[in-house]
Amino acid sequence: MSRSPISPKRGGDGGGLGLAAVAYIAVDYLRHLSPSWHELLQPLLWIILALIAITRVPFYKHWSAELRSALVFVAALVFMLCALLYEMISVRSVTAVLGLNWHRSTPPLPDTGQWILLGLNEKLPQVIVDILRARIIGLHHYLMLFVMLAFSVLFGSIEAPGLGIGARYMFTMAIGRLLRALSFASTILPSPRPWCAASRFDVPQHPHRWAHKFYVPYASDSNAIRNVIHHDMVYDGVVVQDDEYRPNWGLMSFLADFLRPVPSGEAAWINLLKKAGGGCNDLLYSGHMLVAVLTAMAWTEAYGGLSSVFIWMLVAHSAQREVRERHHYTVDCIVAIYVGFMLWKMTGFLWPLNNKKSRLERLEKIESKLYQAAKDSDLDQVRDLLKQVDSTAKDQIGKERAMRFFAGGTVIFALTIVVLAFVLTSDG
Repeated sequence: MSRSPISPKRGGDGGGLGLAAVAYIAVDYLRHLSPSWHELLQPLLWIILALIAITRVPFYKHWSAELRSALVFVAALVFMLCALLYEMISVRSVTAVLGLNWHRSTPPLPDTGQWILLGLNEKLPQVIVDILRARIIGLHHYLMLFVMLAFSVLFGSIEAPGLGIGARYMFTMAIGRLLRALSFASTILPSPRPWCAASRFDVPQHPHRWAHKFYVPYASDSNAIRNVIHHDMVYDGVVVQDDEYRPNWGLMSFLADFLRPVPSGEAAWINLLKKAGGGCNDLLYSGHMLVAVLTAMAWTEAYGGLSSVFIWMLVAHSAQREVRERHHYTVDCIVAIYVGFMLWKMTGFLWPLNNKKSRLERLEKIESKLYQAAKDSDLDQVRDLLKQVDSTAKDQIGKERAMRFFAGGTVIFALTIVVLAFVLTSDG
């Protein structure tokens, strides 16, 4: 049976996508082994991959499907950016509200996953331990792997439209980020790295007045905790003075209570969010692992094959590294894995699209012509009519110039997103 041009090529017959992914990971790991070779080979690899993708643009037959997905793609992008902004505010807020003194003095929670990894270090061969410790892959690698997957639609490796799978990825990411922010902001857990807050955030040493009123009097005294449970009311009469520094941020001045700037720190609220390069108490669940799992799920569903097994092995390696290096507790990584899995399964309405119905409708329109061509034994006419069904040539009649403009704009826009993602996520 012949394969439809829109249907995906699973596994190893998709133009070497798996080999490209392995090459990208291997070349980028050279930054640890041989920085000079890394500086030479990494730009060369990206130039080669970009040129190969651009050369395929004129031969791509599904720009009409991409155009139909463009609006959904842009909406998913805006939604994701809004979710990331809310998450960034929450990341700083959960650390700032308790003050730096609390973070220095509060010990990490007991984590049996950390115990198991430390125990395995004593039992496993040293070469295995070194592999487990190696910084093979990070956040931006998973984002780049997904970008490679999305661009492979130009080669027929995955089902069109590429903007459709991009919209699904970003929409799922946005939902996951919102749920994550709600989770870690609901209950503040102490960081596995007690020094993290002081090294990343310029916030006051003392707790915010909210924490002074609702948490500090009942934090360590068992009798006080028992009384607040019994009364279900704040009963400590300590008066808390509001001496917080409040810069003039105009309409965004309300953020001062959440971000807690200091006079010697950044003047603009947006700079406070960008400066840290990561959080300390945004623990349950891991944002890095969410990105990793969504990339693995997209790769498995769209492409499959041994390369998807390779991606899942990288996900497992990333999870143990998050725990080993004490960026997260074990529970953070476990929850991120099954949340990412379930969220991806719930957003299947965005991609892949149901192309069978539209193909049948187009087939019905040319049924009489197809029957006549078959009756006349005109194989060339039959072939041309079937091409119209699969490539949606009819949708593109009179729109070739618009399609070329849209194709060029889409490629430029997508490459811009790739560069921004690579630059903005290189520090985690």
